[in-house]
Amino acid sequence: VQLQAFGGGLVQASGSLRLSCAAYGSIFSINDMAWYRQAPGKQRELVAAITSDGRTNYADFVKGRFTISRDNTKKTVYLQMNRLNVEDTSVYYCKANADTVVAGTKDYWGQGTLVTVSS
Repeated sequence: VQLQAFGGGLVQASGSLRLSCAAYGSIFSINDMAWYRQAPGKQRELVAAITSDGRTNYADFVKGRFTISRDNTKKTVYLQMNRLNVEDTSVYYCKANADTVVAGTKDYWGQGTLVTVSS
């Protein structure tokens, strides 16, 4: 299973970006999907998560600004980020908990996509 994340880049403060992360491979089903981020010198932290039936959970620092969604037919999770601020500058990672015939149920991580917010 591979996760490929897209959509990072440079944006001005108060701007928007949309991240996408698609899962590839011999996947039987995908359970929870999530976005994390890690800024230089800091620990990786949860940004938002979504269950297979669409229930969502957000970190307090993004509530009201970010929206997580998924398309199960495309095995893709999205993160719409609005009203970005400098503190949102990080590498964003997607994670999927997936069921495969070979490996059973486990977590998979994408390669990370850099989001840089300028003031």
